[in-house]
Amino acid sequence: MYPFMQLDDNTEIVHSEILDDEKVKVYIEKPFIGGFKSAVCFLPQYEWKEIKGFTGAEIKKYQEFVKSVAHLIIQFAREGGFENAEDF
Repeated sequence: MYPFMQLDDNTEIVHSEILDDEKVKVYIEKPFIGGFKSAVCFLPQYEWKEIKGFTGAEIKKYQEFVKSVAHLIIQFAREGGFENAEDF
């Protein structure tokens, strides 16, 4: 998994490399008192799985965010993460 971004509320977003089925796994984790909330989104289908602790409204917010940066996540997944991306 490659680091992508940490949001102001300490939510961490990481992603996989391109998987065999041409998908990218995006993992979102947010700390809260007593543990973590987490969810997985597979791109490019925006298929959400393994949602733990997040509300529907929170997932909707993350869906909008992931859609706005999906092109970057997919590019970085193809190039071995942000640190190896050619254009950045």
